[in-house]
Amino acid sequence: MIRLLAGATALALPAAAMAQTEEPADEDAYCCVHIVPLPKEDIVVNGSGLLRLADADKTLGRTLITDVDQGLGNRVENRLRDEAGLVQFRRSDGRSAHPTSQGVTLRGLGGNASSRALVTLDGVPQADPFGGWVAWSAYDAIHLGGIFVIRGGGSGVDGPGALGGTISLHSDMTSGAIASLAYGSRNSWDASASAGTALGDGGRVAIDGRYSRGDGFTPIARAQRGSVDRPAAYEQGGLGLRLRFDAGDDNQIEASLRGFSDRRDRGTDFTDSKLGGVDASFRFLHNPYAETQWLALAYVQLRELESGFASVAAGRNSVVPALFQRVPATGLGARVEVRPGIGFANPLRIGADWRRTTGRTEEDFFFAGVVPGRHRIAGGSSDTVGAFAEWTSDETGDGLLFTLSGRLDHWRLGEGYRLERNIGGSTITNLRFAGRQGWEGSGRAGVRWQSYNWTLRAAAYRGWRLPTLNELYRPFRVGAEVTTANEALEPERLWGGEIGVDWDNGYTRLSATFFANHLSNAIANVTLAPNLNQRQNLDAIDSKGIEVSAEQDLGIARLRATYAFTDAKVDAAGVAAALDGRRPAQIAKHGGSLSLRSDMSGPFEGFATLRYIGRQNEDDLGLLRLGDALTLDAGVSYRFSDAVSIEARGENLTNELVPAAISSSGIVERATPRTLWIGARARF
Repeated sequence: MIRLLAGATALALPAAAMAQTEEPADEDAYCCVHIVPLPKEDIVVNGSGLLRLADADKTLGRTLITDVDQGLGNRVENRLRDEAGLVQFRRSDGRSAHPTSQGVTLRGLGGNASSRALVTLDGVPQADPFGGWVAWSAYDAIHLGGIFVIRGGGSGVDGPGALGGTISLHSDMTSGAIASLAYGSRNSWDASASAGTALGDGGRVAIDGRYSRGDGFTPIARAQRGSVDRPAAYEQGGLGLRLRFDAGDDNQIEASLRGFSDRRDRGTDFTDSKLGGVDASFRFLHNPYAETQWLALAYVQLRELESGFASVAAGRNSVVPALFQRVPATGLGARVEVRPGIGFANPLRIGADWRRTTGRTEEDFFFAGVVPGRHRIAGGSSDTVGAFAEWTSDETGDGLLFTLSGRLDHWRLGEGYRLERNIGGSTITNLRFAGRQGWEGSGRAGVRWQSYNWTLRAAAYRGWRLPTLNELYRPFRVGAEVTTANEALEPERLWGGEIGVDWDNGYTRLSATFFANHLSNAIANVTLAPNLNQRQNLDAIDSKGIEVSAEQDLGIARLRATYAFTDAKVDAAGVAAALDGRRPAQIAKHGGSLSLRSDMSGPFEGFATLRYIGRQNEDDLGLLRLGDALTLDAGVSYRFSDAVSIEARGENLTNELVPAAISSSGIVERATPRTLWIGARARF
């Protein structure tokens, strides 16, 4: 934290560029974000139908991010890092991290790379159907208008899986066109475009696309590199199409289709990965402004991952393949919701949803040179069907608001399987795992009291998460470290609560939230022997702490600070008894950010953001430590006219060594080093 405060002086660097006093130009001429800014509470996102900040979420800690500037090298996952307490499993972003390591969680509930926060896009779950990680590069093919970060579990209407909270991404139906092109360090290019127009009477169509590539940086720390290490190149792209049109009587139909391709190299031979996918959704909205509203949603999610893993010799002068995996997966889902009431004052939401996932891993391993000797296939399916209800009271004359929600889910794991054989020869293992099923409940109760500038709130909740097919059936290897699957894993269950206080006078906003969570059956990678781990249910992870944010409107700019203190400990016995009392892997005790952003009122715009992440354990036993890191990102842009602007931006300007992983032999992998960008943006 001393480093964070000391680095705050760097925020003054772009301040001169921000200090413009000209009157703002017409917003629609150069801005495609259509979200009512803070501190409004009833926020409606253009292009998302009934999706908005629900009254029930007002009893929880929450953040609305509206300045989601895509293109020019910006990335959604890095913007989310500004929210203290929001943790992605690895500190690397989607250009250099392995795709299977990009799960996201909140409030110290991590145990492995599966997400313990529910990520949605316009109400559609986004976690990978097989592994529970998030393909952040997939959002290159959608123009985002805003992101809600809602902390706390027990979400009833969004579906199961929201243990630490919900991250709701919302698309924006672009008006006109916007395009950007940027060139960056290490021969990096980033091109994006989005265009939208009216379609018939009351309809709209939008097309979004993005392409980015770069030679990449060498992931291994300089002093530890050998002859096999090289820059890790990446190439990513996506294209999306969205339609919205009237269906009579003020009903609306929304349809979305997008696809993406993501190729990354991990810095040695035999470690390239390919991730691709196609998503489609169809939504019918019955008269969003009628006394009774209802929606019907259906979606499909197709994913395929191909990935290689290598074994590097001790001197890093030779490398051989260790494992090659192909992981196809499919997610299907549907949802119906009814809101009886008047307009947006609907006090009750009731509905039902269904989600099905299928997938398998196909693996070649036991290599002799570059020729695999064995083949393994393992996988299964899962189904979850649930019904939910949420009620929120009218705010009383005393400023009180009450909310109560709950859902009941029936889950089923289909018959799983694992087949292992010698290539061209005999069968080694042929196992079938009996299907299982059960019932789980979740819910939330909250209260909020508001008087003048003060708000007091409290909530208690229960949530649950079904093990992913990846955790149940897919073993994997990273270097010499082998992690085996566990088909007997039980669902994770969370009990938690929080108390918060907010103060807002229109210019200054202060918020503090105290939380305590008990996650039983927490799934973690448990060390059984040197270089051998297995996914197991721990007795529990207990996490408590405080989240603080402060925001000041400076007229020409906005200053915002966030800080999270997380005290998380493992409760374990049996074969995992060595973990008892230890901090979960990949969870830091301290984290914070400090950012200064201009208000876009003049031709000059700018931002500067300091991020601090504290020390954390790489492994479950705490034998491998990742050091803390303080990074500075900053940028300045100049708008020549309402249509054209140029921008210079830098990531990790101080070139801080940010350790992202460390192997059992002490080899350190780093996250993004200093990266500079220059580019132009055009709006029409």
